[in-house]
Amino acid sequence: MQRVPRPALLCGRDYLQHTWEKAYQDHRRKIQDAQPLVDTSAPLSLSHLHLKFKKLKLEEERLAVIDRDNRLLLERLSCIMRTRGQAESRKSHTQKRN
Repeated sequence: MQRVPRPALLCGRDYLQHTWEKAYQDHRRKIQDAQPLVDTSAPLSLSHLHLKFKKLKLEEERLAVIDRDNRLLLERLSCIMRTRGQAESRKSHTQKRN
C-alpha cells in the first residue's frame, strides 16, 4: 500500500484550518444570538383605493338631477297654487255639464 505524500507546509494547513474553524464558530455564535425579526405592522394603505372618486362623482351627478327635478316640481306646484288650479278644472266641468 502506498502512502499519500503529505505536504511539507503543515503550518499553512493548520493556520487555514484554524481560520476556518474560527469563522465557523463565529457563524454559529451569530446564529445562536440572532433575534427573530417579523414585521407585524399593518401594510401601507393607499388613499386612492379607499376614496372611490368615480363613485363620488356619479353620486354627486345623481343628486344634482334629483335637485333639478325637485325644483321643477316645486315651480309647477307653486304655479298651481297661484292660479288655484281653477282655470283648468272649471273648463273641464263646464264642458262635461253642457
